[in-house]
Amino acid sequence: MTRRIEMMGCKIDNLSMEETLQTIETFIQTREPHQHVVINVNKLVKASRDDKLRRIINDCQLINVDGMPIVWASRLLGKPLKERVAGVDVFESLMRRSAEKGWRVYLLGAREDVVSTVKQVYAGKYPGLTIAGHRNGYWKPGEEAEVVERIKATQADILFVAISSPRKEYFLGHYQAEMKIPFAMGVGGTFDVAAGKVKRAPVWMRNSGLEWFYRFLQEPRRMFKRYFIENMFFFWLLLKELTRKKQAIYLL
Repeated sequence: MTRRIEMMGCKIDNLSMEETLQTIETFIQTREPHQHVVINVNKLVKASRDDKLRRIINDCQLINVDGMPIVWASRLLGKPLKERVAGVDVFESLMRRSAEKGWRVYLLGAREDVVSTVKQVYAGKYPGLTIAGHRNGYWKPGEEAEVVERIKATQADILFVAISSPRKEYFLGHYQAEMKIPFAMGVGGTFDVAAGKVKRAPVWMRNSGLEWFYRFLQEPRRMFKRYFIENMFFFWLLLKELTRKKQAIYLL
């Protein structure tokens, strides 16, 4: 696809938010299973170390970037992305469109109180929205087949999966074809935001690429390792990519 570029070993679709939503609508109309993934710095770093995760990401039919550092890096590398397409914004837009178009939604993940609250909040927010089913994100390995069968039986049009990475990518990569959901998307901590358990950063912080810092301030102990240790490897990956680009230009 001409819209698809590659950065640091991962493929990315260079689409705006509206183009992304139009693509998803096309997926739903085909009735064929499609998997979506959003890439942030943390996931890109994990994919650089995990061949299985990277293959699953690159096999997805739709890949967006949810992280301003990657958008900025794309410009440095001469592959400018149109914009950041945040997973929480895609979720919100699809919930609204589902109510308008009669799409059936399944919610999977988070704690039971959280996913139940998301169902209640959006049923009230968008009259006409059909929640085909919901389930928390905690199950034993032996229960996975039952979870998959339950989702498949609902014949939902959209599946939102709010469990941790790379578990959600592994789950969808393994079972999406079997569940036959036209559009499946991992949404990370979106359910916590949607349920009002976690506040989202102000718009100015999102636009400035500081949403991660707002998240860190909310849970400093939990997020310190991710943002200040694990994610620092991203800059090493970027440096290597810039070096390769410079060497390629020199050879030309």
